[in-house]
Amino acid sequence: MNAELTRKALEKVGNPNVLINLISRRVRQLNAGSGALSRPLVAPAANMGAADIALSEIIEEKVGFELPEAVEAVKPTAKRRKKH
Repeated sequence: MNAELTRKALEKVGNPNVLINLISRRVRQLNAGSGALSRPLVAPAANMGAADIALSEIIEEKVGFELPEAVEAVKPTAKRRKKH
């Protein structure tokens, strides 16, 4: 993977874990070899691998993603047992 492309893509995404998931999912799609999802959405250079193509797609915002809203965790309260 190209370090410069990785840095630019990380600026777009913001979270390295999300970036890794996006790249790995897109590389699997590109390597699948059939269907519309396996074609690059950018014009690849001769020396670009699947990961570099995925990074370029993220940088050019050809691949979208949504982060779920953060939900505050609530500590469960203990239930009181009834005395018989």
